[in-house]
Amino acid sequence: MNDLVRQHTALSETDLEWLHLLVSEWQLLSDLSFADLVLWVPTLDGTRYVSVAQMRPNTGPTSYQDDMVGHLVPRGRRPLLDAALDEGRIVREGDPEWREEVPVRVESIPVRREGRVLGVIARNTNLLTVRTPSRLELTYLQSASDLAQMIAAGAFPFPGQQVDMDASPRVGDGLIRLDADGVVTYASPNALSAYHRLGLASDLVGQDLGATTAELAPSRGPVDEALVKLASGWAPRETEVEGNGGVIQLRAIPLKPKGTRIGSLVLCRDVTELRRRERELITKDATIREIHHRVKNNLQTVAALLRLQSRRMDSPQGREALNEAVRRVGSIAIVHETLSQNLDERVEFDEIADRVIAMVSEISPGKVDCRRTGRFGILDAEVATPLSMVLTEILQNALEHAFTEGQRGAVEVAAVRSGTGRADGRLLITVVDDGKGLPEGFDPQRAGNLGLQIVRTLVEGELGGTFDMVRAEPRGTKVVLDIPSSPQK
Repeated sequence: MNDLVRQHTALSETDLEWLHLLVSEWQLLSDLSFADLVLWVPTLDGTRYVSVAQMRPNTGPTSYQDDMVGHLVPRGRRPLLDAALDEGRIVREGDPEWREEVPVRVESIPVRREGRVLGVIARNTNLLTVRTPSRLELTYLQSASDLAQMIAAGAFPFPGQQVDMDASPRVGDGLIRLDADGVVTYASPNALSAYHRLGLASDLVGQDLGATTAELAPSRGPVDEALVKLASGWAPRETEVEGNGGVIQLRAIPLKPKGTRIGSLVLCRDVTELRRRERELITKDATIREIHHRVKNNLQTVAALLRLQSRRMDSPQGREALNEAVRRVGSIAIVHETLSQNLDERVEFDEIADRVIAMVSEISPGKVDCRRTGRFGILDAEVATPLSMVLTEILQNALEHAFTEGQRGAVEVAAVRSGTGRADGRLLITVVDDGKGLPEGFDPQRAGNLGLQIVRTLVEGELGGTFDMVRAEPRGTKVVLDIPSSPQK
């Protein structure tokens, strides 16, 4: 719509914002009218109309099989548009049009803002299935007529009250019509069912909706007065009411077709099951985070016990083996600590990689600078846990074997992600040191070192990737990992 309005019309940005506000609300008018809506705006030279938006009803058959947005029609071809634009009134004259053997009643509603007519809504009703209307349908149509008059007068939509139609109640969810005193004159079956969920034992018709709603909801002190006012339809507001184990969502729409409030529409939806599932998910998320927190604590306890045991050992080899185990356990604990702070099972791995690098750097025999370049990005826990162990082993191996006591050097961890999505994403990781390099005849696929065995098992088995170690140029060792960035099923 932005492009069409800016390309073809003389409307200002504030006018465009008003049209956006209208379009965000006009599903309500379409459903109440059982009709398609097309918004036509005059072009810059005034000789044509351009259709900038279209809405089909959820309550009846469509009148347009094709998308009308972007169509241009010359002025004079559709007299009802001309009359509504020039005279600023709703035009209903004329016989039904026939479109592909379907009779369609066409009406034109001017869209007014601050005294100016910005465009015209063509309301197109498919008459093929017309029958004697029920009380519900008559209420819908009367409410649609009131809203149309408010649009023509510039009183609808309500400024500053843009509604998220995906989250707000719709016409079919439940509709209540109130008179000027807030007394119910009609309640749809769905609306009545929603109030029965709150504990209402009688009919709604004839009752003061505000007072009835406040009685059904738990006492909330001074908030009750606001709830009474909202449920009575005095102002355009939304709220949720909870009582008797049920939750309903309310949206009030004051009706002022001639400038004076004649009543209100209250849309309502039973959201009891939706809120129950949301609470279950919140509880489940909290439970999962608590589990990760406890696993992290248990792993840290294991690491502390291993560290304590290493201090009691006389054998340097045994002490070093236990210290390696401490670092392996610590790398897993870092992942669980990060997961305990998240709402899902995905983590920002760059932070984990930096903490692993800092932890392993403590064993450096000399002044070795360890740094990270590139971004790992967000990874699933199923990838992050084994990858943290792999990174720990590779760095530990480099710092232990690439440099001699007191030697200066550098180790760089580089990460590059490729692919357009999680399904085809790859993660290329290189760890390069400038140490003494690999010994002659070294084969990383057959080396018996426990750390390299762990790396091979995790990379090829757990992560479904490849692992290699080669000589770096001009000196040192380069480790290359190529793994999928999402778990392999």
